[in-house]
Amino acid sequence: MPFDLVTIPCRSDNYAFLLRRNGRTALIDAPEAAPILSELDRRGWSLDEVWITHHHTDHVEGLPPLRERFAPVVRGNAADAARLPQLDEAHQDGDSFDFADAAVHVMDVSGHTIGHIAFHIPDAKIAFTADSLMACGCGRVFEGTMEQMWDSLSKLAALPDDTLICSGHEYTAANARFAQTIEPDNAALEQRVRDIATYRGANLPTVPSLLSLEKATNPFLRAGLHEVKSALDMTGKSDAAVFAEIRRRKDAF
Repeated sequence: MPFDLVTIPCRSDNYAFLLRRNGRTALIDAPEAAPILSELDRRGWSLDEVWITHHHTDHVEGLPPLRERFAPVVRGNAADAARLPQLDEAHQDGDSFDFADAAVHVMDVSGHTIGHIAFHIPDAKIAFTADSLMACGCGRVFEGTMEQMWDSLSKLAALPDDTLICSGHEYTAANARFAQTIEPDNAALEQRVRDIATYRGANLPTVPSLLSLEKATNPFLRAGLHEVKSALDMTGKSDAAVFAEIRRRKDAF
């Protein structure tokens, strides 16, 4: 039986996700309570679990009203528990837990923050990556190192190509414009820019996205490619060094 996946716009540009199967519902991140409650009520769903990816306010501040109404099990990273809302289940990198008869794998993807985690469900071909791997981009490296972020993105890139990447923000149009400065002749990227314009013109989310599309168009996943290194005049440099240069350029974009 497949999962139902619902993308919920929150705040100005955040996304939360509802995941449901076998009568059980999980929420991934809680940026804002009102739109989440509205969607739950519209569908007649309760809320059984909340999975928190990292401590930033725009991913957790909607939790208290949800907790008060539903008393869900809240999961997050044990290593970052001091900065997270109170956890009912604290996990470590490499842990797995069961949800609706599917194994959920916990991955440390530090870089944007130390202790950022992703949740991967192999049977559903879904990964919740929040502000690590993003649609046509990646999160700023606020707390970790560039090498750490590259390692985290490399772990996510190693997932199957048909994995659906559920990231945390509607930054895709700006990310794609920057990506064109790195690979102006990338035909797949040109098509993605057109598709993004169509989606946003209809007020539709550009998230989630397939990992195969990210690998074809996202410059942060393509830092190890010869053509990207050559375009940046960085042939012979390490993949992590090329990633760092791309990230620095994006920060100034």
